[in-house]
Amino acid sequence: MTAQNLHQLSAAGVLLVVDTSTGTPHIVHWGDDWGRHALNDLAVLNAETVVGPNGDVSVPTGIWRENARGFFGRPAVRARRSGADWTHRFDLISAATSGVALHFESEDALAGIRVSRTFTIADSGVILVDSTITNIGTDGLEVDEFATWLPLPNAATESMDFSGRWVNERQLFRRDIQPGLWSRDILEGRTSHDSTIMQFAMTDGADFQHGSVWGVGLLWSGNSRHLIERTAAGQTEIGAAELLLPGEMILAADESYDAPTVAVTFSTDGFDGASHRVHEWLRARPGHLGAASPRPLTLNVWEAVYFDHSFDRLSALVDAAAEVGVERFVLDDGWFAGRRGDHAGLGDWVIDKGVWPNGLTPIIDRVQAAGMQFGLWFEGEMVNANSDLYRAHPEWIFGADGRIPAELRNQQVLDLTHPGAYAHVFSQVDAILSTNAVSYIKWDHNRPLVEPSHRGHAAVHEQTLAIYRLFDELKQRHPRLEIESCASGGARIDLGMAQHADRFWASDCNDALERERIQRNTMFAIPPEMLGTHIGPTWSHTTGRVHTLQFRAAIALFGHAGIEWDITECTPEERSQLASWAQYYKDKRALLHSGRVVRQGDDFTPVHVLGVVSPTQDAAIYSYIQLRDIGSNIPARIRLTGLDPAARYSVRLVEPAGSTPQPVRATPQWCVGAEVSGQALAEVGLLAPILFPESALIIEATRLSQ
Repeated sequence: MTAQNLHQLSAAGVLLVVDTSTGTPHIVHWGDDWGRHALNDLAVLNAETVVGPNGDVSVPTGIWRENARGFFGRPAVRARRSGADWTHRFDLISAATSGVALHFESEDALAGIRVSRTFTIADSGVILVDSTITNIGTDGLEVDEFATWLPLPNAATESMDFSGRWVNERQLFRRDIQPGLWSRDILEGRTSHDSTIMQFAMTDGADFQHGSVWGVGLLWSGNSRHLIERTAAGQTEIGAAELLLPGEMILAADESYDAPTVAVTFSTDGFDGASHRVHEWLRARPGHLGAASPRPLTLNVWEAVYFDHSFDRLSALVDAAAEVGVERFVLDDGWFAGRRGDHAGLGDWVIDKGVWPNGLTPIIDRVQAAGMQFGLWFEGEMVNANSDLYRAHPEWIFGADGRIPAELRNQQVLDLTHPGAYAHVFSQVDAILSTNAVSYIKWDHNRPLVEPSHRGHAAVHEQTLAIYRLFDELKQRHPRLEIESCASGGARIDLGMAQHADRFWASDCNDALERERIQRNTMFAIPPEMLGTHIGPTWSHTTGRVHTLQFRAAIALFGHAGIEWDITECTPEERSQLASWAQYYKDKRALLHSGRVVRQGDDFTPVHVLGVVSPTQDAAIYSYIQLRDIGSNIPARIRLTGLDPAARYSVRLVEPAGSTPQPVRATPQWCVGAEVSGQALAEVGLLAPILFPESALIIEATRLSQ
């Protein structure tokens, strides 16, 4: 290895170095940027030949991990041609550097396969990996897997990802990296509640502020696979790929498959550093809606009225929403033809004249007269058997060889790869948007795909591209339209959908205790302004828990805030508290939706801290959340991280939704104001007041002028 064979990308303290001296691209460094001597240092450190226990010379296998080069783990390319051409050796045919990107092209002339990979680095240090495989043979090439793998150093000893289920998404799982292959496979045809937005590897004991962290996430909303493998020889790599179904990707001669982009992040300052890079990358994408386009305080009517739509009832809700300061009013499920419950209507996206004889115009006019935007719910990828669409076109649903899949939630999945089905959904949604003042849609997806077959062939890949295309075409036709991605709550939150949607519904559970964990764990990859965070009812219909308004409001503050509650039933005091909280959100959302997210505690600790620190470190807002009894008579310390350690800050307790109930009203002195250095706040912290379990405080920190 010489410095001349090394190709590098660097930004924001992250360095990627690829060596081509062995005839195949081989990543020799992905991590901290060592500065201008990095290439020379790597050439020296990797110059010696490694000899195995049998006296064999160990040759780097490179990014394609071919068995032909002596690699015995899972190859990056798994493809075959009628049982032949299943083993590959890709030799480099070109390498190019263009400032922020590295491009490598390799070929196996014997097998008739060409592969290429491009690494592009964003300003935040996130690296995007794009890969293409092309059939340069004459017969069809079946691609079973085309994965992106990156090496991990020996220092990476642990891994972490997420699982979950309906109303309990984003459960965190942490484990030691051991010899063998770890794979989280998602086969629902959508991202699913069980998916992991990103998978992480880290040094021993890494936490939110400390340790090195490597993260990999797939920009894809269909079937997926996240992987970590440690070979018996001690080589460790982390990877991701689209999970292709049998026969789903068969390439004809000269045809190519572009694998979903993979985003990778690295940090030397813990999970918060890794998350911040991803947040900044997403915030830099075209059309991002955040601090520069204030996220409207939203009221969704679902948990207030369910399917019981009436103009008078909704009008009362409009009045209550306007009184407390709501800026966007969203009419959820139940407005379209035959939709008096979840057993009928999906697929017929026309206004139900029995409920809305004059169309939606009267309620839209009512909403706009109250100074609010109007939003509407769709579930365009689904169909009920009891619908005009299904009666006319039963062949438009997914199913294998005419077999009708089992119904889930009384519905089937429309095959949007069928031109007729796609045109039907697009035209009906477009007609509603063209004839009504709808600026926002909540797009739901309430069941997984069972036997997703188009004319006998697996079609999850094409279905995923179809929904991306549909969202993009709707936005082209309606440039100011905003789209929220919802899938039985949080079952389609991923980095791929983040390129097409503006907001995610994190969970169908509005229990603030559950939502606190779901939201903070979703923020491992998704910035707060893209997460719908609502104040739910006092009594949660998914858990039966009862929480104070103060607790629910504190949890809902840190995101794209809203309300999902029949606030016509609120007491005058509750409406006053909601109005105060709503105004506080509006005053602070520029900070909440642009700053660095900082966190403390994990899924097992009784106390959490979640904060957002402005880019200049001039201001920050934190929540201190006591989940359960702390197991001690001495309150915990509230460490406020992310501030300038050399600066002094004014800190104070704020109560935008009223006072948090306390068993002993003995508040520490800082609650009414104190001046403390950023270093002391991070290392020592504020003394917490004694709180009941399931309570929260909001704390502001403001830099003092020097």
